[in-house]
Amino acid sequence: MREDLVGRVLLAAGVALMPWLAVLWTTLPDPYPAQHWRVAWVGFDALEIAGLLTSAVLVRRSDHRAPLASIATAVLLLVDAWFDVMTAGRDVVFSLVLACTLELPLAILCAVAALRPPGVASVQPAVAQGVAVHV
Repeated sequence: MREDLVGRVLLAAGVALMPWLAVLWTTLPDPYPAQHWRVAWVGFDALEIAGLLTSAVLVRRSDHRAPLASIATAVLLLVDAWFDVMTAGRDVVFSLVLACTLELPLAILCAVAALRPPGVASVQPAVAQGVAVHV
């Protein structure tokens, strides 16, 4: 029941936001000076670093939380590539090179890690403990 409600709310929110795209497309100026540009980008890249490091540790440990960290990191990398290229201006070639050689391949690696079945090592201790308790 709860999952159905959450699913309906998310669906309604997604559909309700669709007209907002038209509003943004017609009202936002193309060039726009941004406040705190440096802080925004450095902070975003710091989140990517945290995601990559967290994913690395969890994947190496075959931790059951590794897919969550990996998929979140993949999303951050995809968003970074998108905004780097879309806001590049005259540096668009450099941004495309970075996106194609660094951000997108890392995002794919994270997605593959997230979709990989959990390691056997993380399952065995739980099974062994369960058997020991039931015996």
